[in-house]
Amino acid sequence: MNVTMSALKLTPFRKILIANRGEIALRVMRTAKRLGYETVAVHSTADANARHVREADQAVWIGESQPSQSYLRIDAIVEAAKTSGADAIHPGYGFLAENAEFAKACRAAGLVFIGPSPEAIHAMGNKAGAKDIMQKAGVPCVPGYQGEDQSDATMLTAAKRIGFPVMIKAVAGGGGRGMRLVPDEAAFPDSLRAARSEAQNAFGDPQVILERAIVQPRHIEIQVFGDRHGNAIHLGERDCSVQRRHQKLIEEAPSPAVSPELRARMGATAVAAVKAINYEGAGTLEFLLDSAGNYYFMEMNTRLQVEHPVTEAITGLDLVELQLRVAGGQPLPLTQDEVKFSGHAIEVRLCVEDAAHGFMPQSGRMLRWRAPSELRVEDALETGGEIPPFYDSMIAKVISHGTTRDEARRRLTAGLSQMTALGVTTNQSFLARCLDHPTFAAGQATTAFIDEHSPNLLGMKTGDGLHAAVAALLVHIAAIGPVHAQQRLGLAHGYPIPMRFDLDGHIVEPTVRRERGDVFRVGLAESEHTLTFGSRDGDILTFTSDGVLASATFVREGTDLYFSFAGTTSHVRDLSHAAVMKAGDAGSDGKLRASMNGRVVSVLAKAGDTVAAGAPIIVLEAMKMQHVHAAPVSGKLKALNAAEGDQVTTGFVIAEIEASQDAA
Repeated sequence: MNVTMSALKLTPFRKILIANRGEIALRVMRTAKRLGYETVAVHSTADANARHVREADQAVWIGESQPSQSYLRIDAIVEAAKTSGADAIHPGYGFLAENAEFAKACRAAGLVFIGPSPEAIHAMGNKAGAKDIMQKAGVPCVPGYQGEDQSDATMLTAAKRIGFPVMIKAVAGGGGRGMRLVPDEAAFPDSLRAARSEAQNAFGDPQVILERAIVQPRHIEIQVFGDRHGNAIHLGERDCSVQRRHQKLIEEAPSPAVSPELRARMGATAVAAVKAINYEGAGTLEFLLDSAGNYYFMEMNTRLQVEHPVTEAITGLDLVELQLRVAGGQPLPLTQDEVKFSGHAIEVRLCVEDAAHGFMPQSGRMLRWRAPSELRVEDALETGGEIPPFYDSMIAKVISHGTTRDEARRRLTAGLSQMTALGVTTNQSFLARCLDHPTFAAGQATTAFIDEHSPNLLGMKTGDGLHAAVAALLVHIAAIGPVHAQQRLGLAHGYPIPMRFDLDGHIVEPTVRRERGDVFRVGLAESEHTLTFGSRDGDILTFTSDGVLASATFVREGTDLYFSFAGTTSHVRDLSHAAVMKAGDAGSDGKLRASMNGRVVSVLAKAGDTVAAGAPIIVLEAMKMQHVHAAPVSGKLKALNAAEGDQVTTGFVIAEIEASQDAA
């Protein structure tokens, strides 16, 4: 870079406050400590004992558990910097990372903001403003509406002009919050209301834009860096097409769909855009790539991205280090010609969610956690740690790197099979099935991948008789306490013991009979399996099935048992002593139960109302996403047991409906 030392506009700092939580804070902290900086963590009440708090040099409490009362409080974070003596703030990614007012407040307080200027954040962090800038620069953009008139009538008129299906997107933030795909005019009013509410809760700004929905595109993003000396480079692309609810689940670099020529064109477009606004720091320009090779600008993320490790893997660069050096006034240490790419990298996002039930977010206690030893894992997890319901559902990132794409994919699949994440439902098995799917393996996944292949991706391996047989044996073993190889198991010879449990949503009613020594025969409705007990070492059970030695990792708490076997993680709820429900009983008692831990953000009916089955009653927010809970039957709303702002737990009876005679 052509900058002499005398021309450097240095802004040195020594202590960095990281305005984020969890694995994000730990990721930034790791590089900061390596470079000799002191670190300060901030935390909410829910995170008082979190790993990022314990591993920082200092920590400051900034408020209660809800993000709006802690991690979104600009005043509290700036005051925490002053209290701790920090002279710089790194926003991480998410929360206030793309908030221009936060960057302004840091500047006003004399703090170095490790990110772009408030002016750049305002210009590019706002989707509507960014599209205007790109259009004036001649960058192809998705047709849409980004006007200031946000009235319902104007938005509907614009949607009809664009043509359905349309996308509604929050102007601020990202990560799928405040985003809705609207198939037709009839669905537009409710989708608009939900998107605005979600955007307000996540980003403090209810404004939205509209875009034409491009069918089955690739989601391609270009990583850029700029410094205050006018230099800018790109670090290639990432393919982020595998998504659910418009949130990324798998990212890779480079993209299987991008040729060197297309990479050069898209990269040049991205660099020209950031130079036009004198952009400083890390940023990402996001594009939709159609099947014909046309690309359209969507938005710019004026921050580091969750998926930055795949770029680090193929470039050998530490992007947080580049951020710190640029924020301190140093020029970028390399030119575009010096950027080199090596191999292929893939990242998956481990989330606490139930993929088989609409990716419903979960929370609770991680009873067992072991990360795969051969891969890069970014997490803040630990055995026994609580996962609160107030924040994002992503709890870890697992990253592989290989000489080829297929090597990287195989290594990541193997790593997921070695991972232990028990005690709360995660998408671990779902991610493995995505990686193994022929469409993904061939590099052909688009943003429609999950919807198109959901029957295979969501299909439970628990239909396999051996899987159910292992579950039955584990329930028995867990029930009789710790057992070692030399100890005899306390099951009587010859007598089949009936069991009944819920295995990942499937009711299984096996019998277990001990035949001789440590040999057990498990009878299922359609098959029988013989399992020979080997040994138990803590939470790992070894056994032989059909001459093959295998193992399962498990943990039990109350009537719940979680186990990992043959690459699949499952949840068992022991129902052996529970009353048997008839088919169709769920919800037929007129009780609407919370499907997750969450906060009531909207009540859409009142006691005494007559409601139809499927009518929205209440909206819960969990993991920064909103979920409508609807009436299970038609009838009179007899009782409403939650109010706006209440925190409810899974299974809590939100409302009680007296079914009408027609519904009975």
